[in-house]
Amino acid sequence: MLLNHIGAGFCWVHPPRPDPKSQTRISPLSSRRRRTSPARHAAFDGVRMEKRFDERRSICTADELHRVSVSNSDWKLALWRYLPSPEAPLRNHPLLLLSGVATNAIGYDLSPESSFARYMSAQGFDTWTLEVRGAGLSTLGDSMEEDEEYLKNLSEIDSAISDGIGKSSASSARAMGFKNLGASFVSEVPHVKRRASEIITKYEEMRLTTRFMEIFTRISERLAGFLNGDLLEGGKNSAFVSQIKDLSQIKDLNRRLRAIIEGQRLFPAQILELQDRFTATLEEFQKQFELIVKYDWDFDHYLEEDIPAAMEYLRAQCQPRDGKLLAIGHSMGGILLYAKLSHCCFDGKDSGLASVVTLASSLDYTPSRSSLKLLLPLVEPAQALNIPVIPVGPLMATAYPLASYPPYVLSWLNSQISAQDMMDRKLFEKLVLNNFCTVPSKLLLQLATAFQKGGLRDRSGTFFYKDHLHKSNVPVLAIAGDRDLICPPEAVYAETVKLIPEELVTYKVFGEPDGPHYAHYDLVGGRLAADQLYPCITEFLIHYDMV
Repeated sequence: MLLNHIGAGFCWVHPPRPDPKSQTRISPLSSRRRRTSPARHAAFDGVRMEKRFDERRSICTADELHRVSVSNSDWKLALWRYLPSPEAPLRNHPLLLLSGVATNAIGYDLSPESSFARYMSAQGFDTWTLEVRGAGLSTLGDSMEEDEEYLKNLSEIDSAISDGIGKSSASSARAMGFKNLGASFVSEVPHVKRRASEIITKYEEMRLTTRFMEIFTRISERLAGFLNGDLLEGGKNSAFVSQIKDLSQIKDLNRRLRAIIEGQRLFPAQILELQDRFTATLEEFQKQFELIVKYDWDFDHYLEEDIPAAMEYLRAQCQPRDGKLLAIGHSMGGILLYAKLSHCCFDGKDSGLASVVTLASSLDYTPSRSSLKLLLPLVEPAQALNIPVIPVGPLMATAYPLASYPPYVLSWLNSQISAQDMMDRKLFEKLVLNNFCTVPSKLLLQLATAFQKGGLRDRSGTFFYKDHLHKSNVPVLAIAGDRDLICPPEAVYAETVKLIPEELVTYKVFGEPDGPHYAHYDLVGGRLAADQLYPCITEFLIHYDMV
């Protein structure tokens, strides 16, 4: 996650120029300066918007990077904004792009010549790509500031100790004077060495004490907050909570440790002898515990917190006359849009969406031959072992050489992402190595319910998201790829598309019997998507963009 913190601060003012020889319809650089955002709504005074600087290398390749806070959490979501071309007609609604599970915004903007997001902005849409919590440049609260403060404190201790050693040596020299300098110097060396050794020992003790205190305080505070939150939410992690009966014990230990530092009492020599092992073990525990606490969300958190926060922010920024947005979701992004429509129908509320496009998305995979079914046997062991996270990004990066180079042991993985000859090799490599991230196991476990009877359900297991789609009044364009092994066409149509009122849904499958073929990601970034698929999407969006 360190890369997330670093990347959040590095942006460019101007995007890279597209290749003039490319046939992809991308707006020229000069076209991205027509519209200015209205004054920010008062509700978003605390939201950061970062303009990009030429001299800084960038992770964010959009025209602007915005951040929006999420209610009831410390997350700040990243929104990549692509300003509409001044040469295109004015559009009435902003466009929100949602990515798949464990992916970031890069998939929508792989390069100037292969950019779904820039194509949409070239058509006049004010285009925003959301990175939900845990993805890309989204950040959790003040974790970066805490780390910086911790390093600053250690630096101050180092300086203080260094000053102490210097002053001690100077005092000794002054006391010696210049009389019998040679003899005095010889006789004083053991004293200076002993004094320096004492200071260094005290320095190490202080470092260990402070280091322990900093780490333990952060652990205990997060533990107390985690347990208090658990108790307030009805004890979701009761098996864990029951092992810690009294939170006051943690606070009492904290007070004792603070007293040690404030009273300048140091650890006994026995502990100092185990310094490396002790601190390493403590830090490893901190990492494991913070991992569990930090990666504590599921699909419903995206649906009920992240998506509403982003939509409210877009409405305040773009001020559409009817208060609605256009939205496109790929894979899990489309599942989120279906789930939102269903939930709003159940609650009797307006979804705030003028129209929706889903790419390779379904609420129920049971009738299909999805390749993800091969992973279902891992669900029960993951639950039993209480594995907190799945590092999708590192796993993909590890598997890539085995899938793309001789002896091609895992070459079958490539077809899960893109059909043969549908992506430039360098762009495919960039996608695999940069587009994926780590996600909580509980997110994947909830998504796994899409492979059970009744399809995807909420975290309680009682609300089935597809049950209320038939009441939706929002136009939907559902697109599938003919060679999509993850979300085959039958998964898109059989238990999702056919539930939507017929007059409101358009269903299309891209790919031909003799090729070209479209796999899971090709619907977003395949080499022929700009010519064959994107125009279909823009035609649909423009039709329903009329207020």
